[in-house]
Amino acid sequence: MYEIAHRVLMLRTEPPRDVMLTIGLPYEEPTGEWSCPYRIDGLEGWEHERKVTGLDSLQAMELAMAVTRAALAASHEAKEGLLSWNDAPSEQRPQTVYVSWDKEHDVAYIAMKHEMVPGEAARQAVVEDVVLDYADTGQLLGVELSNAATLLPSEMRM
Repeated sequence: MYEIAHRVLMLRTEPPRDVMLTIGLPYEEPTGEWSCPYRIDGLEGWEHERKVTGLDSLQAMELAMAVTRAALAASHEAKEGLLSWNDAPSEQRPQTVYVSWDKEHDVAYIAMKHEMVPGEAARQAVVEDVVLDYADTGQLLGVELSNAATLLPSEMRM
């Protein structure tokens, strides 16, 4: 990812650690749509590069900013006042996600773990066509995308 913007927050835990938000340069897909890569390192469930897809580069970048803003704001770390500004970089850890897409209803679900237990999602955060599901511990469980044909990253479409 070619980074165009980043923000570093400190997670006030013991020991303290960094949360790094990175937005990449939007690029045109072979389909003519535009994608914008992003990543959040330091919040459980977000530690790998992702992208959102829009009709043009500006919409793709706006969607990446909306998803990352919602993830940070809805995290249990933010709600408990544990996030603060800092300048140090964080470590990067890869994470596997599991994708299901209902093309008929144009809804996709990106799960952060292989199997979820019914009722495990204790809290949801909604931003436009994106719903973030959280466990009662604050762990991100998954992301539901309405308008999935537009928002679901092309490499996740099956």
